[in-house]
Amino acid sequence: MNIYNYSVLNRDGRTYTSMNVFKDKVLLIVNTATKCGFTPQYDDLRKLYDRYRDRGFEILDFPCNQFGHQAPGSNDEINQFCSLNYGTAFPRFAKVDVNGVNAIPLFRHLVQEKGFSGFNSGTEAAALLHSHISAINPEYAATPDIKWNFTKFLIGRDGNVAARFEPDENFESISTAIEKLL
Repeated sequence: MNIYNYSVLNRDGRTYTSMNVFKDKVLLIVNTATKCGFTPQYDDLRKLYDRYRDRGFEILDFPCNQFGHQAPGSNDEINQFCSLNYGTAFPRFAKVDVNGVNAIPLFRHLVQEKGFSGFNSGTEAAALLHSHISAINPEYAATPDIKWNFTKFLIGRDGNVAARFEPDENFESISTAIEKLL
């Protein structure tokens, strides 16, 4: 099974998009938040999108309020914030849960295919993430779940998960991985 077996709720909160419309594209699927320390990554995401979209690359943005309630507001308010502050033009969907009983099936599939394998040790962001998340759940590393906002899944043209990038991953590494799939 690959991502083309799933449909996701559009930003309007009423209609669905089949992931099949992204068939034969390289995708970066990201759970995001507008009030997070990683929110400036929207700028890096926009740059990736601008650089690669003409080569069959898409970024799919899924706002998520599960981590510190850092994605407040309606779907339209989130979209307006991202468009005005970061100039994003890539597809943004309805706010979702990515973990737990209410996680949408697409994200359940993604974490099943590529579970958590750790943060980039030695970075300040990794230390902060570890400190914060382990205070909430000391056993966090033992589950495949998404740990925080701006976790990214790279999908090949075949619809299969090629890589997972934690929020502290540098965008050079992500760009290199995208290049290999394009």
